[in-house]
Amino acid sequence: MSDNSQIKEMVRQKYSEIALQDNETNATSCCGSTCCSTEVYNIMNDEYDRLEGYNPDADLKLGCGLPTQFAKIKKGDTVVDLGSGAGNDCFVARHETGESGKVIGIDFTEAMIERARINAEKLNYNNVEFRFGDIEKIPITANMADVVVSNCVMNLVPDKPKAFAEVFRILKPGGHFSISDIVLTGELPERIKNAAEMYAGCVASAIQKNDYLKIIAEAGFKNIALQKEKPIIIPDDILKNYLSDEEVAVYQSNKNIIYSITVYGEKQATCCGPDCC
Repeated sequence: MSDNSQIKEMVRQKYSEIALQDNETNATSCCGSTCCSTEVYNIMNDEYDRLEGYNPDADLKLGCGLPTQFAKIKKGDTVVDLGSGAGNDCFVARHETGESGKVIGIDFTEAMIERARINAEKLNYNNVEFRFGDIEKIPITANMADVVVSNCVMNLVPDKPKAFAEVFRILKPGGHFSISDIVLTGELPERIKNAAEMYAGCVASAIQKNDYLKIIAEAGFKNIALQKEKPIIIPDDILKNYLSDEEVAVYQSNKNIIYSITVYGEKQATCCGPDCC
């Protein structure tokens, strides 16, 4: 798959289906459960239930990290969550920023926006809002956010340099981001890279780790650091949907090449006096 509009529409359709499922259905496809691992997008999920502000109704088991845990959110901050889904990271961020802060979730799947708004209303949160929008053109004014978070979503964006340029634009000088995503340290088999399901699962669209970090640096961010890194193992029952038994054996004989990373970066404050720079 090479056409960006086709990739976006495929991802939109898949995540619309997920938004309309109940949590029990989503959970039964999670690789972390005792069932077989039939859904690619659930094989890298981290558990949120120990984080303050966690709401199970908003947890669709779609992440690959815990960016809000590392995001250094302070009371009163304005936090933006890119690819907010049913609101999971937004509600955790809201606990950290408190009633004096503001949390804005951005998603380009209307069904997800609707589900997130229902969840926010149930919780009676009046400082959490959800906006429909594309991460390549975020519907937020420049220099507005103190913190940006995102969980296994930037990887789905075809134009990653444009997406990170948008993150830089909406952050205040002195603001920062904490983003969890999937990267590679080797080459995937072609039949995995070309599989639509693997795009929805954040695997086929993964780029090399060094290239990913280079995009962040070229967007203007400083003090870039990896906050967490873990290997992602694709189970045999998923691989066999795309590869022969021999190809599966060859793939599994290699070192881990798919990783979940949580990366941090800062938009430095503008120099405005004789004692800086």
